[in-house]
Amino acid sequence: MADHGEQACQRVDVGISRVFELFGKRWTGPIVSVLLQRPVHFAELRRAIPGISERMLSDRLTELGTAGLVIREVDEGPPLRVAYRLTEAGAAMEPALKELGQWADIYLAPESGSGC
Repeated sequence: MADHGEQACQRVDVGISRVFELFGKRWTGPIVSVLLQRPVHFAELRRAIPGISERMLSDRLTELGTAGLVIREVDEGPPLRVAYRLTEAGAAMEPALKELGQWADIYLAPESGSGC
């Protein structure tokens, strides 16, 4: 019979679960990665992430904004332009994301056809 004691019932860390609820979604990591470099206008951000649709980019930016990681700034223009930048909390992700990128370079096989 299986042991159902305290050790058997350990659960995943709540913080890790919360991080991967957001960063486990496709496109979230690349969006934050681009925004770590500097604030970016919507169209420029879309061009920087091949394959993302306008709708998906908008949805992910809204989620990141709700999470307190991204701020939407409107330049009244003309022309009217919208830029996005990381909040202090979003920018604080940089060391963790760099570590994950380094880990991937070492331990994950490169994707075929992923060269520039």
